[in-house]
Amino acid sequence: MGSLINAIEILSFILTLIVLADIVVSYFVDPSHPIRQTLDSIVSPVLTPIRNLMPQTGMFDFSPLILLIIIRLVENILIRILRGFA
Repeated sequence: MGSLINAIEILSFILTLIVLADIVVSYFVDPSHPIRQTLDSIVSPVLTPIRNLMPQTGMFDFSPLILLIIIRLVENILIRILRGFA
C-alpha cells in the first residue's frame, strides 16, 4: 500500500511542477515557443473547465491556483482512503 501512496504523492508533485512551470513560462516565453505549447497542451484542458466556472476577475487568472488546490485535495483524499484500508 505504501508504494501506491508514494506513486500518488509523486504524481501530485509532478502535476504541481507542470502547473507552476506553465505559469512561469507564460510570463517569459513567446506563445509559439515549443516548450510553452507543450506545457499549455498539458495544462489547458484541465484549466478550461475551471475558467468556465469562475467569474471574471479582470486581468488576474486564479484558475491555476484553484487547480493546485484541487490537485492537493485529491492527493489527500486518495491517501486517506488508502490508509483507511490498511
